[in-house]
Amino acid sequence: MENLWTENLRNIEPYVPGEQSAETDIVKINANENPYPPSPKVAEVIKNFDADKLRLYPNANATPLKQALADYYNVDIKNVFVGNGSDDVIAIVFQSVFNSNLPIVYPDLTYSFYPVWCSLFNIKYKTYPVDENFRIHVEDYKEKNGGVIIPNPNAPTSIGEDLEFVERLMEYNQDSVVVIDEAYVDFGGISSVELTKKYENLLVTGTFSKSRSLAGLRIGFAIGSEKLISVLEAVKNSYNSYTVDSLSIAAGRASILDNEYFKSTCQKIINTRTRVTNDMRALGFKVLDSSTNFIFATKDDLCMKDLFAYLKTKKVFIRYFSVPRIENYVRISIGTDEEMDIFLKEVKGYLKV
Repeated sequence: MENLWTENLRNIEPYVPGEQSAETDIVKINANENPYPPSPKVAEVIKNFDADKLRLYPNANATPLKQALADYYNVDIKNVFVGNGSDDVIAIVFQSVFNSNLPIVYPDLTYSFYPVWCSLFNIKYKTYPVDENFRIHVEDYKEKNGGVIIPNPNAPTSIGEDLEFVERLMEYNQDSVVVIDEAYVDFGGISSVELTKKYENLLVTGTFSKSRSLAGLRIGFAIGSEKLISVLEAVKNSYNSYTVDSLSIAAGRASILDNEYFKSTCQKIINTRTRVTNDMRALGFKVLDSSTNFIFATKDDLCMKDLFAYLKTKKVFIRYFSVPRIENYVRISIGTDEEMDIFLKEVKGYLKV
C-alpha cells in the first residue's frame, strides 16, 4: 500500500529544455545558445576574481549590475530588477503580478515554461491561437484578463512584432500588467523598454544567456515602473535575498560595458542566420522570417522528425517539438559559420542533393 504522505507531493509536468548531450565533437544547435564566447572583459573579470570573496554574501541588491543595466537602457536604477536567469525573473513576475481571479493570457505557441509556472503557482490561464502564419493577433487581447505575457520575438516561431503592436496591446490592457519577454530581442527585434516610461503597468524582461553568451552564469533582468519593480523586490526578498552571486554581478557588469563586442557578435549571428535562411529556402524549406538567434523551418514533402533523428546520428543536434501545429517543424539555433556549414552539408546528404 502506498504511503499516505505521498498524497501531499506536488504532481507537476516540468519544463523540458533542449538536450544537453554528454557526447563530444558535436554541432550543438538545439538550445539557442550563443556560439561565441563572452566578452574578453568578462574573461578578464573571471580570471582576476578573488575567490576569497566567495565566503561572503554577494551585494544583496546587485547594485553594480543594476546600475550598468540602468545606464545601458537609459532608466533609473529603481526601474531595474535582476535575478538568476530570466526564468527566475519571470517566475518571480508570475508570483508578484499575476494574482487576479481572471486568467492570464498568452499565445498558444510560445515559451513552454509559461503553463508550467501557471501550474506551479496555481494561476489560471487562457491561450489565444496564433494564425496560420504564426502571427499573434493583438485584437485577441482586448478581453479582460488577469495579466498578459508575450515573448517578442516569439519562441519557437522566431517572429517579432513592432512597437505599434505593443502600444495597441497596452491600450487594450490598461487594467492588467503586461509582460514582454525579450529574451531574443538583440538579434533583430524591437525593444519595448522605452515604453516602460509611458506605461506604469508594462514590464520588460531580458536575459544575458543569449546575446551576451552568459547562459552558464544565469543572469536575467526586468525593467519597469518603480511600483512594479518594488513588488518584485519584495517577493524576491521574501524567500531569497541573494539571487545573483558575486561572480555573476561582476561578469554581467563587464559584459554590459563592452558594447562593441556585444554588437559585433550579435551581427555575426544575424549575418549567418540570413545566409543559412537563404540556403535552406534554396533547398525547398519554408523558413519563417526570424528576429532571433534561431530559425524555424519545415518542408512539405519531408518528415522533420525523421530529419531531426538523422542529424542526431551525424552528431548535429537541432530541436524538435512534438506539439500540435508545429510537429513538422524544427528549430535550428544559429552557430558559427563552420557549424552551420556542417549542418547544411548533412541536410543536403539527407536530401541526397
